[in-house]
Amino acid sequence: MPGQTIGIIGLGIMGSAVSDNLLKDGFDVIGYDVLIERVRALEARGGRGATSVRAVAEEAPVIISLLPSVRALGDVVSGDKGLLRAGRAGSVLLECSTLPLDGKEAARRALERVSIVVLDCPLSGTGAQAVTKDLVVYASGDQGTFERCRGIFDGFARSSRYTGPFGNGSRFKFVANLLVSIHNVAAAEAFVLGMKAGLTPQAIYEVIGSGAGTSRMFEVRGPMMVEGSYDQATMKVDVWQKDIAIITDFARDLGCPTLLFAASAQLYAAALAQGRAKEDTAAVCAVLEDMAGLKRQKHD
Repeated sequence: MPGQTIGIIGLGIMGSAVSDNLLKDGFDVIGYDVLIERVRALEARGGRGATSVRAVAEEAPVIISLLPSVRALGDVVSGDKGLLRAGRAGSVLLECSTLPLDGKEAARRALERVSIVVLDCPLSGTGAQAVTKDLVVYASGDQGTFERCRGIFDGFARSSRYTGPFGNGSRFKFVANLLVSIHNVAAAEAFVLGMKAGLTPQAIYEVIGSGAGTSRMFEVRGPMMVEGSYDQATMKVDVWQKDIAIITDFARDLGCPTLLFAASAQLYAAALAQGRAKEDTAAVCAVLEDMAGLKRQKHD
């Protein structure tokens, strides 16, 4: 499919990485974001900028949306210059955001009325993983559409999984993010325990990472915990609060206990309270260091 025009709506951490990898794979990428500087950055990287969602839809038969909220999705679908105004029957929206399922379902129903197919296909992976195409797509909805879009997914992800009827992609993503939340805090707790015992963070990362105690979050976020530096965020603490709220509501509605997840959420809330909103979620390590009364030595 290289050479095909793909639209990107939302050019933040994930959207910019997805667009860059599609460009590298030979796709023609046209993108839009409410922040004009992000559109200009896409143009500087070889993509084409658009002035509205409608302008993207008028050129791209397949659009990928990576959005921060249900409200943003509603604007993309029903806004004055949204998809419903574009009149592109037969086009496809790959909705890759992590959002409450009822919001995605409302968008699907609205676009179905104008013959636009929507797949619910959130992405598993951090912003840093997105840069290296180390993402997994959890796709759900019409299977034939999924099969036709495989080549697009291959342009920015290492794997794409068809998970069944519309909404299953989000359900899998909620399960995955529950584990991400817990594993990230578990990694931080392990680093703090080791450092409190006199081990260096680099040694902890190397030794524990080679054994049974490792995890994907230990491997991905461990280097930030080693450095004690969280400014280059691949998932910001304040943005993560949205995902925590979604999973909390999802589990509550199902009557399902999530005790470890609830415990981990308190550490992210503490990071937010400490003014770490724009730092990476790996900053929970710093929160635990403060709680442990740990002062890093210079050789760390």
